[in-house]
Amino acid sequence: MEVSRELLFFFSALGAFNGLVLSLYFLLFAKPKHISNIFLGIFLAMLSIRIGKSVFFHFNPELSFHYLQFGLTACFFVGPFLYFYVKSITNPSDKAFNSWKYHLAALVPLALIVGFLYPFKEHISLWRPYIIKTIYIQWFIYILASCYLIRYRIKNLFIREEKTTSIDIWLFSILIGNILLVVSYYFTSFVNYISGALTFSFLLYILLLFVFYNKKNKSILFNATKKYGNKKIAIEKASQLRGKLNSIMQNEQLYKNANIKSSDVAKKIGLTTHQFSQLLNDNLGLNFASFINEYRIEAAKNMLQNNSNLTLEAIGYECGFNSKSTFFTTFKKLAGTTPSQFRNQS
Repeated sequence: MEVSRELLFFFSALGAFNGLVLSLYFLLFAKPKHISNIFLGIFLAMLSIRIGKSVFFHFNPELSFHYLQFGLTACFFVGPFLYFYVKSITNPSDKAFNSWKYHLAALVPLALIVGFLYPFKEHISLWRPYIIKTIYIQWFIYILASCYLIRYRIKNLFIREEKTTSIDIWLFSILIGNILLVVSYYFTSFVNYISGALTFSFLLYILLLFVFYNKKNKSILFNATKKYGNKKIAIEKASQLRGKLNSIMQNEQLYKNANIKSSDVAKKIGLTTHQFSQLLNDNLGLNFASFINEYRIEAAKNMLQNNSNLTLEAIGYECGFNSKSTFFTTFKKLAGTTPSQFRNQS
């Protein structure tokens, strides 16, 4: 093997090897024993097996079909365990979280049936491209589902409504890494086949650097610490807080302040900023901007109906919007019509 090929093999295989080592750590040694560590360990194991298959097949095209099928079957479980991991970190108290058992109850038999009825060696034309492409599409669907779980966190990374936390960056990085891997493998006919393994090795070490140089993120991995603490706000408690919050928003009209921050509102109802974010995200299904804008638009509707002498722009500013375009865009989004159309219909 030439020196260049030896180096290529070393760097591409290194990621798969270290991925397996990490998976064993999370499965067997990580403390405390938490379901999120189990999911992360299995996710890394499945991904490392898939990557390892790519490496050995690239350098040994005569690799047994059994190994090829085993690697592709492992890839079938990468997406699901990624989703289970994100779910276990973001909201482990959710009753729907236990749905992972039903996912596996459907996916494991499906993988076994397809594997036995249509073995790779005898049905290459079926596996390539149909089954393989289906596996990658399924993986991508689970990535999208994971993105949906942290949609407010992702949005916060860009608009900075609240302080960005380590867990937000960690989860976002994992999802971006998975997207890059899926794209790399899905379009393997257009790029070098080994690119997926090299991408994984690179991303794995980037993430490891992030873990070991960020103590907060390290606690997320090893202790499964949640952003908001150990428990979701109880329904009864959330209902009381929601009533108090609505009363304050209506009476003090905090939404009229164009520079209002989540910390300002949190103080009014006696919560920390993180607790307030939890109330909005988990119990109301809103981020801070959406929450404030709902009050602003309701106030704008009232003014459009009762203050015909005010211009649309003046109403927008009065209700807390800092620009005419933002007011018009938000009004259209929430009311389904423009401010001028709403005024004419009233």
